Amino acid sequence: MSMATIVPEIEQSPALGGTRTALIHEVEIGLTKSPRTLSPWMFYDAYGSCLFERITALPEYYPFRIEREILGQFAQEVLDRLRPDLSNALRVFELGAGTAAKTGLLLEAAIRSYGQVTYEPCDISADALNRACTSIESLLPGVRLQPTVRNYVTDPPRLAHGEGTVLAIYIGSSIGNFSPEAARAILRNLHTQLRRGDGLLLGTDMVKDLETLLAAYDDREGVTAEFNLNILHRLNRELGADFDSAWFRHRARWNRAESRIEMHLESLRGQYVRIPEADLVAHFAKGETIHTENSYKFTKKTLAALLDEAGFEVRQTWMDPLRWYALTLASPR
Repeated sequence: MSMATIVPEIEQSPALGGTRTALIHEVEIGLTKSPRTLSPWMFYDAYGSCLFERITALPEYYPFRIEREILGQFAQEVLDRLRPDLSNALRVFELGAGTAAKTGLLLEAAIRSYGQVTYEPCDISADALNRACTSIESLLPGVRLQPTVRNYVTDPPRLAHGEGTVLAIYIGSSIGNFSPEAARAILRNLHTQLRRGDGLLLGTDMVKDLETLLAAYDDREGVTAEFNLNILHRLNRELGADFDSAWFRHRARWNRAESRIEMHLESLRGQYVRIPEADLVAHFAKGETIHTENSYKFTKKTLAALLDEAGFEVRQTWMDPLRWYALTLASPR
């Protein structure tokens, strides 16, 4: 069996050369309106990516654990249900791959079926992709790695068409971090990249009891709070801002009308914050918040509607016994 191969350097989207410009743009838009917002892609600098990996190991953060269990049980069935011609190559393309901690289960099953598979992880964090590639190269001979550093929201990827079947995967309930309109746009772009016989494997978190939902985004150790506050530290480091994180606190809220968990940073006093690189001074009133992230939760009906509106047809859904989480295989229409 052939050894895994890595491209000499991780391909980096030219758009990422403007990360500083993108940060300034987000600040100018998000912190000058009411209510104030910052985009969740700003979480994922090197330290933020490490914090997120810690979050996935927390006992309260059930999505990672349950999705891994579903993949461990049904990875081979996913590939069998996709039913590609085993004489053709298989390419696994992943949006928001991170360190690919769960994807290895799917790649392992693919190697059993095909002998070799091409894995094309795409993520905004070069550090996370480096760790993913190092791990896969060590553990999974037979995987050919073609990683790309890219902000797939602002700079949608383009798949090079080649031989074989493409399985696009977007797991970790990452699609839930986007508004319904943005989620449809991401999936519609994927739809344009896929051909007949290709597939999409989508991971989504489902609606459940409030106590479980809130605990997953406000853990006892305070790791999620540190993750949320790191967005302010990043602005201090990269844009010369003077946020004092001691005067902001992490808040997790359930918005029932929108079916989403919201993460906010609440100002604990009236204060001015200067962001020199954006030529901005922002005044925060006591109790005012910066809305940093949404995590939409789905029902079977809203999940089917999202996929349908993006041009996909549901082929099969796998869930845990409590029906807290879903992995859905869909085909482009």
